[in-house]
Amino acid sequence: MSVLDALRIAIRAIISNRLRSALTLLGLIIGVSSVIALIAVGQGTQKGITEQIQGLGLNLIFVEPSVTAGAGGGAGALNILTYGDSQAILANNDPEITDVAAHLQGNGQAIAGTNDVAAEVVFTWSNYAGVVDVEVANGVFIAPAHDDGAELVAVLGADMAEALFDESDPIGQEMRISFFGGQVTIPFTTIGVMEHVGQDGANVVNRQIFVGATGLANRFRQFFYTPEGDIRVTGIAIQTVDNADTERIKTQVEELLLLRHGDAEPRFTVESQDELLEAAGDVARTLSILLGSVAGISLLVGGIGVMNIMLVSVTERTREIGIRRAVGATARDIILQFVTEALALSVIGGVAGIAIGVGVSLLVDGQSFGEEQLTTVIQAWSIFAAFGVAAGIGFLSGIYPAWRATIVDPIAALRNE
Repeated sequence: MSVLDALRIAIRAIISNRLRSALTLLGLIIGVSSVIALIAVGQGTQKGITEQIQGLGLNLIFVEPSVTAGAGGGAGALNILTYGDSQAILANNDPEITDVAAHLQGNGQAIAGTNDVAAEVVFTWSNYAGVVDVEVANGVFIAPAHDDGAELVAVLGADMAEALFDESDPIGQEMRISFFGGQVTIPFTTIGVMEHVGQDGANVVNRQIFVGATGLANRFRQFFYTPEGDIRVTGIAIQTVDNADTERIKTQVEELLLLRHGDAEPRFTVESQDELLEAAGDVARTLSILLGSVAGISLLVGGIGVMNIMLVSVTERTREIGIRRAVGATARDIILQFVTEALALSVIGGVAGIAIGVGVSLLVDGQSFGEEQLTTVIQAWSIFAAFGVAAGIGFLSGIYPAWRATIVDPIAALRNE
C-alpha cells in the first residue's frame, strides 16, 4: 500500500464518521489555538512591561520606599523619602548624574463638567518631564514659575484630556480632582496636554494627570509635609550619563540617604532601569511558561482523544482488517493505514487551530479590558511548536491502535460481525 492510498482511506474514514471526527478535531483545535493565543498574551505582556519601563526615559536609576504606611488614596501616604532627598542627591555633584526628579504618586477622581473619571495623579516639579522623557503636545508642562508660585496647575495625559473635555480644548479650563474618597476636592487650571504615547510606548502616561506638587503641598501641609518641613514623595528618578557606573551611583545614593535619615538599614530600594527590565522580563517569561503549560495540557488532552477514537476505530473495523489481511495486506500496510488516519486528524486539527489561535491573538490585540489594554505578540516558534506537538501526538496516538490492528487474527476477524 502506498502512502497516497493510505491517505485516501484515512480521508474516507474521517468523512464517513463526521460527528465523531469533528469532536476529536475540536480537542486538538482548542489545544493548538490555546497554545498560540496564550503564549501571544504572555509575550505581549512582557513587551508592554518592557516598553513602559523604557518609555520612562534612558539611563535612569529609581529610588522608592520599601516601607509605607498611612492614609488611603496614596497622596497622603507617609513615605520615608522626601523632596529634600532628591535635592541632596543632586547637590552631591556627581559628574555621572545629570538631573534628579521627585514625585508623589496617588489616585483620585478627575472631574470636568459632567465628566467624572478615575485618574492616576502624579504630583511633581518642573524638571520631571526632562528626566523621565515625556513630551507635551499642546500647552506647556509644569514650569519653574509654577513651582515658585505654588500654583495649582495640571497637565493631562492624552486619554485623560479626551475623557474629561471630549473634543474641546482643555488649555486654560478648570478641572477638579477629588482625593480621599471625596473628602477633599481641589480645582486645577489645565496648562497642557501630553503627547499621545502609542501602543509601542509607555501608554500609562496617556491616563495620568501631572500636577504641581508645591501648590498642593502648601495648601494641605498636614498631608504632604514631614514634621521637619520637607515634602514627602513616593519616588525619585535619577538620570545619569551614558555608560555610567550605576553600581557606584547606587551605593553612593544609598549611603547618602541612610545618613540623611539616620538609619542603619535602608527603608528604600535603589534599582537601575536595567535591573527593573530584567526583573520584569523574568516575571513575564514565567507568565508565558505558565500560560503555555496550561495550554499544553489541553493539547495533550486532545491527543488522548485521538488515541481513544483510533482504538474505537480499530475495534469497529475488525472485519475490515481481517479482509485486508486475508487478501495479502501486510502488518506494515495496516500500521500505515491507521497511523495515516491519526496523522490526518492531527494535521487538520493543527491547521485549524493555528488559524483560530492567530485570529484570536490579532482580534484581542489592543483591546481594553477594564482599565488595561491587552497587547499580544504572535511568536512564529509557538506556531511551529504547537503544530509539531499536535502532529507528534497524532503519530504517537496512531502507533498503539495500529499495532493492536496488526495482532488481530485474520480468521477470527473474518468471523467478526
